Amino acid sequence: MTYTDSVIKKAIANRSKNNPQQALPYFSYTTYEKTIITDSLERENNAHAFFAEKVSENQYDETAGFKEEVLGFNMAGFTEPRYEVLGITLQSRSFYDEDYEIFNYRYAGPLSTRGLKNYYYAFVKDTMILNRSSLMIEFWPQRPETIPGLSGVLYLDAQTLAIQKMQIAIQDELIARIEQEYRYFAQEDIYMPASNKLYIEKGDTSKRLSFFRGKISVGTLENSPVKEAIEGRYLLSTSYNSAFNFSQSEKITHPNLAIEVLEDAGSKPETFWEEYRDQALSQRDLNSFKYLNDVVKTENIERRLAVINNFGIGYYTLDFFDFDLTYPVKFNNYEGLRLGLGGVTNADFSERFRLEGYTAYGFKDHTWKYGIGGGIMLNKSHGAWLSLTYNDDLQEVGSFNYLTDRRVYSLFEPRLVNITQFFDYKTLRLNQEYQITPKILSEFQFAKTNVLQTQDYTFVLDDESYSEYDITEATFGLRWSPSSKIMRSEKGTVEIYDGYPKVTAQVSRGISGLLNGDFDFTRLGAKFFYQVERLNKSTTEFLIEGKMAFGEVPLTHLFHAYPNAPTKETVMQRFSVAGVNSFETMYFGEFFSDRLATLQIKHRLRPLDLGEKFKPEMVLITRYAIGDISNMERHQDVSFGRLNKGYTESGLEINKILFGFGISLTYRYGAYHLPGTADNLAFKFTFNLQL
Repeated sequence: MTYTDSVIKKAIANRSKNNPQQALPYFSYTTYEKTIITDSLERENNAHAFFAEKVSENQYDETAGFKEEVLGFNMAGFTEPRYEVLGITLQSRSFYDEDYEIFNYRYAGPLSTRGLKNYYYAFVKDTMILNRSSLMIEFWPQRPETIPGLSGVLYLDAQTLAIQKMQIAIQDELIARIEQEYRYFAQEDIYMPASNKLYIEKGDTSKRLSFFRGKISVGTLENSPVKEAIEGRYLLSTSYNSAFNFSQSEKITHPNLAIEVLEDAGSKPETFWEEYRDQALSQRDLNSFKYLNDVVKTENIERRLAVINNFGIGYYTLDFFDFDLTYPVKFNNYEGLRLGLGGVTNADFSERFRLEGYTAYGFKDHTWKYGIGGGIMLNKSHGAWLSLTYNDDLQEVGSFNYLTDRRVYSLFEPRLVNITQFFDYKTLRLNQEYQITPKILSEFQFAKTNVLQTQDYTFVLDDESYSEYDITEATFGLRWSPSSKIMRSEKGTVEIYDGYPKVTAQVSRGISGLLNGDFDFTRLGAKFFYQVERLNKSTTEFLIEGKMAFGEVPLTHLFHAYPNAPTKETVMQRFSVAGVNSFETMYFGEFFSDRLATLQIKHRLRPLDLGEKFKPEMVLITRYAIGDISNMERHQDVSFGRLNKGYTESGLEINKILFGFGISLTYRYGAYHLPGTADNLAFKFTFNLQL
């Protein structure tokens, strides 16, 4: 090991003493940050393409972690603050972090535990920083083609080996320069970040670096109504920290929030900004306010941004109504082509009340379906809505839907195409949504449902036989995202970082005799989802789910393992679209259970680089399911098997081959392996659409 490697190894070992987040129980500081998108040319308007400034108080304690409280926020051109900009991570706070993030690109931290495995280090010279002896060390990535890394120079205190100054240069997919300077506090014997300058421009990539889902960007975008071409421009962000405090006088309020925007943050007077700016705004900065105000107004950008943001979560906004994009076109084997239209009113209609509804028609079953309802906001900060809805529609037999996962947006629902077993239902629901904490969503539902069969089925209970029945059911569900980061503003609470794991749990109780309910039963379900993202751009996903039902449970309310194999003879006759988390070789109606556990593992390899627009991804998949059923004799006029021997399938997908399409091949083996080899195979196409 060289002298430099020995120094770096010791510096990494000293992180617990030098990293403020490990060495101090509490600290806080105030940050002024200015971000612009501009170019180096003096144009006629002499203004930036984007200008924003922010003042925030950053607090840290060893229990809650970091919390940012935005005191002031100023964005040129907009009558109302665009809070989504505050949720963008331009760069990580500390070079001691395991991963250092720059505009959603992740790199190994130069003083992380993986530093020596990912970087080469070279001693440059002894120098002086802040009147203290310093070691100047250069570093660069060992395997830049496989694992992208940072390149630059770090200055370490010769005694403590703490970071005194950092200079970074990146030139690959992302062109960036960073310079971070520190301030030394003798009493605490700690270095704190004092200033940071970040410069970014688009490198050798088709990937966009953008605010507002692409409207204001760095680099070149295709010229379309929502993607304005911006060539030769770069992003520059500067921040200055002050008012450092190391004694905690009171606890951090709302510690589950990563960012909290104060109510008056978007309407601060000029005197407020003059107090925090490290220097006066330039003439070009000042010109940007009028210029951007004219641009935003004449091009109706605020309205267009609202449309773009809602489209990203599955709605198209037209005045006071958001049309739901999951309704227009669907297809399945029972309804055939299903065309529909529906949506919900938005805040332009009312911030306190909402109306919703939809209608759809199946061209194969020649039947109209519809739903109608409304809700009232009880508590805005907790997202507490009380809703009443009525639906007359179809639902898949054996499905178990988590209330808190109800809004899963997809323009294309792969597995829906193959489903054949549905039941008709008419349901009146009362729902109470409530965000218990920023990371815990909850929903309670009380529903009265009339069930009618679309295929032959009879549920026999004692001396009674039921083909049509009523179910009165109370359901409570929770969704916990402990590692997600949440921002709260006057517009509500939003997730700004999608962290893992995600844990979902739900319990429902069927009550006989209440509102003519026919059956007593209890259904429980829980699932755990975790994803590991690696610097080499490979990921591994784990999905574990368990469900249980006991009591008087008809087939419609039992469980399946999300089968996705049409009941046809040959492999090519079964050729269809693969689902996301479905068992591709399991036939529809093959198994039902009242006790079911599943495990799914997906490993996505690093995308193959076969050209700028051709980067297919290979995914290795293994799935396992085991279950059982009691009182099988209760279910008449239908046949299915037990899943008590354990079901296994494995396969691979090659995604994004052309226009989002790919192929998958899955093989069924183990206890439920079928005699004919072809019967165990599933060959399908995949579809991955990224908006």
